[in-house]
Amino acid sequence: MAWYVGASGNRLWYEERGAGMALVLLHGWCMSSVVWHRQLEGLSDSFRVIALDLPGHGRSTPPAGGFQVTGCAVDLADFFESLNLQDALLAGWSLGSLIALESFELLRARLSGLVLIAATPRFTQGDGYSCGLSRLEVEGMARKVQRSLLRARDGFTARMFAPGELDDPQQAAMIKEILSAVSLPSTEVALQALDELVESDLRDRLASIDRPTLILNGDCDLICPPEASAYLRQRIVNARQTVFPGCGHAPFLTQDLHFNACLKEFRGMLSGRTEIQK
Repeated sequence: MAWYVGASGNRLWYEERGAGMALVLLHGWCMSSVVWHRQLEGLSDSFRVIALDLPGHGRSTPPAGGFQVTGCAVDLADFFESLNLQDALLAGWSLGSLIALESFELLRARLSGLVLIAATPRFTQGDGYSCGLSRLEVEGMARKVQRSLLRARDGFTARMFAPGELDDPQQAAMIKEILSAVSLPSTEVALQALDELVESDLRDRLASIDRPTLILNGDCDLICPPEASAYLRQRIVNARQTVFPGCGHAPFLTQDLHFNACLKEFRGMLSGRTEIQK
């Protein structure tokens, strides 16, 4: 566990375990590096696992200029350079996937591959894109955040899981414990990050991604619909997709053994430099 101070002055908290190929994990909206507990535990025998708190989330300090996807990308590039990360895997979940896509051009020379989890190049519908949430739905989320961030985040968290996904009491208790340890960002940062989700449109970046890409998603995701993952697979040249049946927005929590195995398999494919079959 350590602090990193970037060129922008932002202080970013990260946790690191294991050795070998670096796997850098980016969390989603109103979350923190805590959500990667099962990957820090389950993948440190195969990777140097690095889980970051995004600016203004977890222990990381709020950015002076407000939360921006482009600012996160600059911070991430500085972070990779400071730790001298080479041939790394960059994995982004939900909001983190947008940051991973935004960061790609800055990090291309340092990456072996991308992992996009419950991902989307655009969070909202519109302009020939139907694979997102409606703008009205996201505006409703913003109103809920303004009334009570805690209730809004709790409602968002509840939507992350498909019916029956938390029926196992032991599993549900473990996931509840992980999520209860995620500290809330400020309301200001939460709204800024939500605005970034609404405004970001990275569809034009997909054709330039020339690193092997693994797309992982649940088939019952209500937040970043499965169609968004299919859209990514069709437009990223060297991509493969694994769909988790009966799963919502967080396969790394509810199907962690399968999820972790997918990353280990992907690492093996990268080591052999085998072209990915779609």
